[in-house]
Amino acid sequence: MEQARDFFEESKDLFELLNAEGVACLSTATLFKNWTIEDVIGHLYLFNVGAVETLKGGDHYENFYKPINDQLIRGKSLVQAQVPWLDGVTGQQLIDDWWKSVEDVFDGYRDADPKKRVKWAGPEMSARSKITARHMETWAHGQEVFDALGKDREEKDRIKNIVHMGVIAYGWTFINRKLAIPEPTPYIILNSPSGEVWEWNDKESSSKIEGTAVEFAQVVTQVRNFADTKLSITGEPAVEWMKYAQCFAGPPEDPPAKGTRYKVAN
Repeated sequence: MEQARDFFEESKDLFELLNAEGVACLSTATLFKNWTIEDVIGHLYLFNVGAVETLKGGDHYENFYKPINDQLIRGKSLVQAQVPWLDGVTGQQLIDDWWKSVEDVFDGYRDADPKKRVKWAGPEMSARSKITARHMETWAHGQEVFDALGKDREEKDRIKNIVHMGVIAYGWTFINRKLAIPEPTPYIILNSPSGEVWEWNDKESSSKIEGTAVEFAQVVTQVRNFADTKLSITGEPAVEWMKYAQCFAGPPEDPPAKGTRYKVAN
């Protein structure tokens, strides 16, 4: 699956950044819930392993997730819940183990049946959806690492995977919050990193979002407040969507407040 290669390349960009900055950068606090970069890499490592386990079928995913879920039931946060699972792995060893998990995910999903159903914390999904979600999460959490280190990421057109996830989550964003889905669905027109123009939905819609694919992806993954972007947002449906946009599964999460997520100055 092309999405498996996209996930691999996204992870590689983050891996190369960590290697360039050195292991000392892992202690740097990010602007995401004050997680350190080490917390971020531990989180990506954990759920990469989960993605490999669920592809095996049977009870593999349940056996992987139960210890994590037990921690969450006890009131632990995700980053706290991963501590026992990591079992003291830190520093360069964590980077190396995470990278090995990237290779394992790539090897497992590149030749997998895209329609194969796999288990996850929420509803089952296709293998294609699962690897796309790994790409999305790696890109989104990678953003806070690049931000914390004051670096610009060289974006590629593979970001279209993430943008598409955001677009198709329009209705779910409101359903997840027990809100009525506003009509009409916004027309989306975005400039890709390579300069292509990407479009979704009815161009005759009275509601519209226009701008860069990168900023749209930042909003739907909640790594930026829409007010901190240059997106042009027209019509009440589009405005309401950008207030709550969420392309990842789970209970409703509020986007970051205006001005709280940004690239740190060197």
